[in-house]
Amino acid sequence: MLLSIFGAASLFAAVHADTAKTMAIVATPTVHRTPVVGIASAIIADSIVVEKSKRMLTLFLEGTPVRSYKVALGKQPVGDKIRIGDNRTPEGMFFIDFKKPESRYYKSLHISYPDAAHKARATKLGVRAGGDIMIHGLPNGDGWIGSRQMRIDWTEGCIAMTNPEIEWLYRAAADGTPIEIYP
Repeated sequence: MLLSIFGAASLFAAVHADTAKTMAIVATPTVHRTPVVGIASAIIADSIVVEKSKRMLTLFLEGTPVRSYKVALGKQPVGDKIRIGDNRTPEGMFFIDFKKPESRYYKSLHISYPDAAHKARATKLGVRAGGDIMIHGLPNGDGWIGSRQMRIDWTEGCIAMTNPEIEWLYRAAADGTPIEIYP
């Protein structure tokens, strides 16, 4: 591209008498595709995988990992969520069912927990399955904590990220995006 610019500049200098003709040549684009600028903001993830044991959330596009983030989980990270108040992050296949642009935790994406299996197990045990499981940023006013939040599992069962990370995920994951949470 620099060669094209230099070529156009020398052409401009050589044919200065016919300015209109030269301007037409200089203004004619030689690149017929969109340049790759700001591509990260244009990616839409088609699935999300959370590996609880690694504290890792990965976005996928057509089966290819696009981006990974370290995350914090519920205060009791081992095992599947059984009931409200157990501080566990659920395991299984869910989807993003809605987004909250304003929440107590910067921005958040709601996970479709509990599914039918979790509800049935909770009913059998005589407990409430709980709900309101989110992928979210840091509590409002605490964004300064940043990546230090990953040093401990501190949520009540949600998946926590830094505010810049949830901002990126918020744009990349649409309602209906599947999310699989592994032990």
